[in-house]
Amino acid sequence: MTRTEPDTAATADLGPLTGWALTAGGMGHEVQCLGILEALGIEPVIKRVAPGRLHRVMAPWGPAAHHPDIAPPWPDVLVVSGRQSIPYARAIRRRSGGRTVTVVLQSPGAPASWFDLVWVPEHDRLRGDNVIATLTSPHRLTRERLAAEAEGYVADIAHLPRPLVTVLVGGASSAYTFSSREARKLADDLRAFATRHGCGLLVTPSRRTGLGKTAILKESLADLPAIVWDLTGENPYFPYMGLADAFIVTCDSVNMLGEATFTGKPVYAYRLPGGTPKFQQFQEALVDFGAVRWFDGSLDSWTYRPLDATTEVAAAVRQLLAARARPS
Repeated sequence: MTRTEPDTAATADLGPLTGWALTAGGMGHEVQCLGILEALGIEPVIKRVAPGRLHRVMAPWGPAAHHPDIAPPWPDVLVVSGRQSIPYARAIRRRSGGRTVTVVLQSPGAPASWFDLVWVPEHDRLRGDNVIATLTSPHRLTRERLAAEAEGYVADIAHLPRPLVTVLVGGASSAYTFSSREARKLADDLRAFATRHGCGLLVTPSRRTGLGKTAILKESLADLPAIVWDLTGENPYFPYMGLADAFIVTCDSVNMLGEATFTGKPVYAYRLPGGTPKFQQFQEALVDFGAVRWFDGSLDSWTYRPLDATTEVAAAVRQLLAARARPS
């Protein structure tokens, strides 16, 4: 699909719009859907589906299972992600008479022509007139949000030396190993890194990290200029991103690596055991682009064009909405 700038004149008079973010409840899928709707200025309505075994097996080709919350009035924009969401996208596009702009994030496993717009990562082979392929994934970040979230934490991190390095920690997955052993190695490497460079650390584990491995990081870094979130209370992920001068990100998360590159700040990818060809293609593409370097204990400064798939996809959706609003 040809990448173009949004036609702001054509979209100025669209008026208030409605939008659904429909997934099977996976957080990674849902966050991407919410990011697109928020970038369009739409207050998202979250729809989570849980089809039974037969419908799960038949997806994406089979019919949509009945769901009491999937009913008219249909939204102006529907953004879905994940194979189990595809039958609903097909059904809503049909039942709305084509009025609902249907946007699929990730390859639908079905012809892209069945939908209005499909986004895929660049390593995916799917291409077409209505397909957008970008290096990183859609997300919920904006520069305004990061600045506002960071402002609320300035006093909490005032005692830490600069530069501030934000460490985004993932966890075990089907592709990567992250046991207590890996947690201890990461902690040791962070100790050596902070000592060598005299920097402050802001460490935010994820739910996948787990309490035990989070405790290892917290205990190991307790005597350093570091703050480690202990998984209680509100996640400081966004504030820590807004405060960062540089990043260290475990390589198991496409979303975390991609979101870090939205800032335009230096990003070091931290290796974990495991991987897949698709992960490796993504990681090496970020390295080739100049946004990411592999962690080797150094702390350098470099610049690159921030990566922002959300804005690109939202611009394409605006064009579709504007085209439908024009008199035929």
